[in-house]
Amino acid sequence: MTMTRVHEVLDVQRGARPDDPALRDHDGTRVTFGALAAAVDALAADLSARGLGPGDRLLVLSENAAALVGLILAASRLDAVAVPINARMTEHELARIAAHADPRLTVYLSNVSPQAAEHAAAAGAEPWATPLGALHLAGPRPQSVADPVRADAGQTAVILYTTGTTGTPKGVMLSHANLLFGGNSSARMREMTSADVILGVLPMTHVFGLTSMMVAGLVAGAELRLSPRFSAAAVVAALGEGVTVLPAVPQMHALIMAEATARGIPRLENGLLRYVSSGAAPLDPEWKRRAEAFYGTALQNGYGLTETTAGVTLTTNAPGVPDVSVGRPLPGVEVRLRNVGADAVGEIIVRGPNITPGYFRNAEATAAAFDPDGFFCTGDLGRLDADGNLHIAGRARELIIRGGFNVYPPEVEAALNEHPAVVQTAVIGRTVEAGNEEVLAFCQVRDPAGVDEAQLRAFAAERLSPYKLPSRIIVAALLPAAPTGKILKTRLVETFARELAAGAAE
Repeated sequence: MTMTRVHEVLDVQRGARPDDPALRDHDGTRVTFGALAAAVDALAADLSARGLGPGDRLLVLSENAAALVGLILAASRLDAVAVPINARMTEHELARIAAHADPRLTVYLSNVSPQAAEHAAAAGAEPWATPLGALHLAGPRPQSVADPVRADAGQTAVILYTTGTTGTPKGVMLSHANLLFGGNSSARMREMTSADVILGVLPMTHVFGLTSMMVAGLVAGAELRLSPRFSAAAVVAALGEGVTVLPAVPQMHALIMAEATARGIPRLENGLLRYVSSGAAPLDPEWKRRAEAFYGTALQNGYGLTETTAGVTLTTNAPGVPDVSVGRPLPGVEVRLRNVGADAVGEIIVRGPNITPGYFRNAEATAAAFDPDGFFCTGDLGRLDADGNLHIAGRARELIIRGGFNVYPPEVEAALNEHPAVVQTAVIGRTVEAGNEEVLAFCQVRDPAGVDEAQLRAFAAERLSPYKLPSRIIVAALLPAAPTGKILKTRLVETFARELAAGAAE
């Protein structure tokens, strides 16, 4: 069967396994594939009656819940475009994105997110009873203009916004073909089946969770257990309750292992967890070894971004293999490097069925993102080894120039992460004079009283060249982070301004 829409995957599972669990909702409620499909039908009918039609945008303020899955699939059934937004955005951020997305309807998952409920109240949204919970809804907006609808799988399925608090919002359009390719690739590479239970801690308002959890789970007929917000304590508990697949990002893994260590749990013992994946970050060999010893299975690394529907490369290593790359390209995906320097590092460019058609209503940004051969220019730096494995060096815009030398933040972060007291590290550059930067490191540690800057500096000095050593190492209990767990590097200087100023005055 050739599929052109994401909801057709659910239709297949409704016919094949209607009574098998598809989701475990945020409150523990189990939803079968048959019940989920019926809920999607009901949601689509209600949304249509309220004015949502082909090409319209459906803005959804949410955290992980069954209703978000249902709404994305209901939009697919109507040929509308889902725009999932993390409900923890500020009113200012939301207003700017909503103005750009121009939605016909806006749904607030007030049943799972207090922030969504606050946004709903501010917007004067009305209560909306659905098969997947009591939500709120605003609209229809008469000024909404529908975009043309394609008959093939190139039709836009979702728009994911990558904007921060400044700059023009940039909506990444992902087609049904993108999502189907990404979900099928994730399920196939992870050898997922209907016997699997996926722990859904990654937010589905971001591409990793949307593709590698939601769509991949539907493709495999697996159960997805949804967590509205990441909690290391909740993950440690869930890993003892039948979970077999854990997709996460490096920062989450660090916090999970720190939580387990604090509880006196050196390793998982139930033997059910069979697949653990990480995100696009270099893995220190010692850290990788410790993670595999804790989880009892191989830690697979990968690389991708919103514009590539998450997946570009993935490792398929056996436990204990000392490969710290992000793996080889997925079947059907081409990876090249351009502007390669003397250190063999260049910008990563990608072409394949995973690549976005472009940015919503932003032809200029779309044109700038592709080279003449149709390769998407990621802005990430990397190198390819003799076996074709990709190694990430960092973001082109995060490259630090110190004394004429290139300093790649991930290398410095990996060195500091080796220290047993360190949970995770973020490294940035700060201009000190024209053409020269200093290296700043921010280390989240288990006990800030147990280690200081001098100790971490001495530790790093044994592992890094002098020009790579941080000028300052800030020790903290927590680092500013996004809902995905990703450290917000743009907020580090502001968050620790007092500590940085105190060091400069000494």
